[in-house]
Amino acid sequence: MYATQAVTHVVLAAELDENKVTPGVLGFVVFAVMAAGLWWLMKSMNRHMGKVDFKEAPEPPARATATAGTPTDRVPGRASTPGKN
Repeated sequence: MYATQAVTHVVLAAELDENKVTPGVLGFVVFAVMAAGLWWLMKSMNRHMGKVDFKEAPEPPARATATAGTPTDRVPGRASTPGKN
């Protein structure tokens, strides 16, 4: 019985193409685990995106600031900013 099994293994090894590479069962298991992990991540992201409030906050009111000076500070015929004519 053992001799026939040994001969069968030798014949199967001789028929194996050395140039052909297949991932086998381990490759399938790794791919399946990665696909399941990706599915779980997408489901989790979808759940978290559902919790996000996309309403924008209102803009603060524009306040008036006197950075350019008052009209009484200006001299007729001169630029209000130094260096500009």
